Amino acid sequence: MGGTILTAAGVFAGTNVDDLVVLTVLFLSARAVGRPRPWQVWAGQYAGIGVLVAVSVAAALGLAVVPDEWIRLLGLIPLALGVKGLVTAVRSRGSADDPAPVATGWAAVAGITIANGADNIAVYTPLLRTIGVPDAVLTIAVFAVGVAVWCLAGAWLGSHPRVVSGVRRFGHCLVPGVFVLLGVVILVAA
Repeated sequence: MGGTILTAAGVFAGTNVDDLVVLTVLFLSARAVGRPRPWQVWAGQYAGIGVLVAVSVAAALGLAVVPDEWIRLLGLIPLALGVKGLVTAVRSRGSADDPAPVATGWAAVAGITIANGADNIAVYTPLLRTIGVPDAVLTIAVFAVGVAVWCLAGAWLGSHPRVVSGVRRFGHCLVPGVFVLLGVVILVAA
């Protein structure tokens, strides 16, 4: 049980570091201009992550017909995303930061989360396919707690501009690095 919780927490953190940056910017916007309201950021983040998890569960169930020995090959997806992200991060060194997302309500926040979540699906699907139902339920519960932690952290970080710039600076390499690690783990452990 402890291993499942730690794995789920690591997977959530690794696939949502970029969301932490987005949440921080959204909470900064909420403080500066009143939009989106903090409750809309929370609701949108939960809705968006919920959709990503539902799609991943459906895809994992669809993979039930795939032989177990082939499942490890799904590790190539996060591995490839990570390598691509590292290459992009190295090439774009010194370029301007991405523009801040614009959202005025919970649906827009959910849309940003979903649009930003292809990597989540690529990692959640093989994970959910390779663990049993009890561990999958526990993993999804950890993800739900993770959303709350991320929203709290985003709200806190959204009040510290120096922290925002640090997360933006290192997030470009941190996220792809975690994907490479997850891909290797799936390739080896599945």
